[in-house]
Amino acid sequence: MSISPDEFTEVTALNNSGNNSGNNSGTTGNASNSAGAGTSGNSANGGSTYVNVPDQDDLSSKVVGLDVYNNDNKDIGTIKDIALNPSGRTTAYILSVGGFLGIGDHYIAVNPSAVKVTYNDGDKKWHASMNATVDQLKAAPEFKYTGKWNSSRS
Repeated sequence: MSISPDEFTEVTALNNSGNNSGNNSGTTGNASNSAGAGTSGNSANGGSTYVNVPDQDDLSSKVVGLDVYNNDNKDIGTIKDIALNPSGRTTAYILSVGGFLGIGDHYIAVNPSAVKVTYNDGDKKWHASMNATVDQLKAAPEFKYTGKWNSSRS
C-alpha cells in the first residue's frame, strides 16, 4: 500500500484536529469510529463532527520518525515533521539529514511527492524511500524552525 500526498493530507488533517477516534477494525479504547444515533453534530465548517476513517487511510503518526532510504538501500535521513498549509494540505516533509544521534544534523524540506511512503504487509512495517544521495540532501537548503514553528503547543 502506498499513500499519495493528497491522501496523506486528508488523514493528517483529521489526526491533527482530533477528529480521529479509531479505525474500521473496531474500537480504540471506549470510542468507535462510527457515529451512532444522536452522536453526530455539525462542526463550524458545516460538516459532521465525527467521521469514519477507511482502513486504507494512513496516519501521520506512522510516517513521522521513519528512516528514509535511497535506491541503494542506504539510510539518507529521517522524516521529522510534516508541513501543512492553512487548508491542511501537505506541502513538505521535513527531513533530518547528515547527523549522528542528533549531533551535526540539519533539517531540509522536501516535496512530499519526492518521498514514497509505503506499508509492507509482508513485514508489517512502514517504509520511506527517496531517489537521492546523502550528499545531495546535505547540500539542500536548510529548513529552520523559526517564528511560529519554534513556539510551544498549548
